[in-house]
Amino acid sequence: MQVKVGDLVEMKKQHPCGGTQFEVMRVGMDLRLRCTTCGTQVWLDRPKFNKAVKKIIPLSDGIQ
Repeated sequence: MQVKVGDLVEMKKQHPCGGTQFEVMRVGMDLRLRCTTCGTQVWLDRPKFNKAVKKIIPLSDGIQ
């Protein structure tokens, strides 16, 4: 799964604030995601991320 810094990802489960979209802030063995609704940062390891992601919105599609 190819994901880059700045991409938006839609997760299968909601964040406690109700948001489902997160911005990718760091990519590596772990991924740092920021909720686009409340701004909370979340760290996920790669296997958990691959299992939890529903859709990737590339950076070029996310910004108009």
